[in-house]
Amino acid sequence: MRIGVDVMGGDNAPQAILEGALAALDRIGPNDQLVLVGREDVIRPAVESRQDDRIVIQHAPDEIGMGESPVEAVRNKQNSSITMLARMGSPKAEDRLDVILSAGNTGAMATAAQMYMRRLPHVTRPGIAVVIPTFAGPIVVIDVGANIEPKPQHLAEYGVMGHVYANKILDIKEPRVALMNVGGEEQKGTAEMKQARDLLRDAAGVNFSGYIEGRGVFTGEADVVVTDGLVGNVMIKLAEGLSSGIFKIIGREVQRIDPKLAEQFAPVVKKIYADHDYHEYGGAPLLGVNGVCVISHGSSESRTITNAIVRAKQFHESGVNKTISEHLGKMERVPA
Repeated sequence: MRIGVDVMGGDNAPQAILEGALAALDRIGPNDQLVLVGREDVIRPAVESRQDDRIVIQHAPDEIGMGESPVEAVRNKQNSSITMLARMGSPKAEDRLDVILSAGNTGAMATAAQMYMRRLPHVTRPGIAVVIPTFAGPIVVIDVGANIEPKPQHLAEYGVMGHVYANKILDIKEPRVALMNVGGEEQKGTAEMKQARDLLRDAAGVNFSGYIEGRGVFTGEADVVVTDGLVGNVMIKLAEGLSSGIFKIIGREVQRIDPKLAEQFAPVVKKIYADHDYHEYGGAPLLGVNGVCVISHGSSESRTITNAIVRAKQFHESGVNKTISEHLGKMERVPA
């Protein structure tokens, strides 16, 4: 398997990306290849002491910044690490990458992947699926940023793709799929929301449980939550900030009440935090593209990248894409 990594993308690039990628060599197979895409003068000094023939350097002289316009940057920066990575992930590429991964500009990575890798059969619009740890266990939320104005058809497809992902990657036998709305009642929501609901309800093999409100996300009411990219992105970032803040407040208050108790309580807090830490999940796949494209958090640390590579390999070997195409091929379709 050939795994491509954007070395230049992310708040902590290139050091954290390189450290995480090299650490992943101990967790992938002897026949797997790690293709590091970015400036060669940055990559080579960091890897030459490793002396591992599984490492390949692909020079990409340009970078796409986090604040750049995705479409314009991909079109105008053909030699950027993100654009080059996506081209190498294309089914038409001479020496195709099986997996591409970046912690850089999310919009640019999603744009480049769709432009060069294209879509799977029967997919209208790809969506980013992220695994979120909740009090009831991990769930899948789709979309979290690729499509902020989805049509009913897109939302219905996200439900199917999320169902397949939760089944094959999280090993949930019959994942409950719910549609994010302002209320659980049938009459709530826009006409488009109701149309998406009806499409999901009729989707063969999908265990659709109806609407879900924001407060139900973390209490185990669904295994897959379908929403538009705007709401999904705000939701996960709100959850990250809230989670981090709560742990800091708990630690500070326990320390204030009894420093000795704080020392005893520290391992418990650390364990709970680890169970709800997004770094452990590595990255989010762009479901629906013809290949494996994983988008990691902009603030990814080295361990985030290591975990993302390992999970991306698992994704590639799971047959998720084939199953998604099969399920969507049986789905009722409406004009997008």
